[in-house]
Amino acid sequence: MALPKIKEVRDLSDDQLVEKISAVKKELFDLRFQQATRQLEAPHLFKHKKHELAQLLTIERERQIKAAAEA
Repeated sequence: MALPKIKEVRDLSDDQLVEKISAVKKELFDLRFQQATRQLEAPHLFKHKKHELAQLLTIERERQIKAAAEA
């Protein structure tokens, strides 16, 4: 599983970005739950999901700063 490209994240609309953030947070929660119950088969997914969440939150923050500067 390849890490997502930042260009792909920047192409998302604001609504898609918010939906994607909540989906990735849910996936991370599910991974932590699987790890706690010793059902996790792919621990490398933590790295991928955390990286993806960081990208999404960064883009969201960039857009907030840009909107504040324009106002």
